[in-house]
Amino acid sequence: MGDTMTFTAETARAALEGILTALESEEASQKINEAKANASNDMLKVMQYVFPLVVQVEMDVIKKFGFTDNREGIIQFTQMIVALEKEDDVIADLHTQIRAHYLPPVNIATDVSL
Repeated sequence: MGDTMTFTAETARAALEGILTALESEEASQKINEAKANASNDMLKVMQYVFPLVVQVEMDVIKKFGFTDNREGIIQFTQMIVALEKEDDVIADLHTQIRAHYLPPVNIATDVSL
């Protein structure tokens, strides 16, 4: 756990790229696609079936970067990524790509006039 103190933007990028590579592996993507098919557009089912698969892949990767592969580790990792993505567009983009595996695209209204 002491290794997480040296968690830099470069380390964050490497971890996120590792997670994306793992998510896009044949085994993981097959499981995730099956879960997505079963959940269809039901967000509750997506969070029940798809999200845990993505988190499991994330935990398998982040343990290589000094995080514990449990709930605390994933929370700590995510908090560090969220903090770093504010200053680093690459990290923000990689994190968005990971979230796209379990979150549907969100259309943000650009016209906010009342």
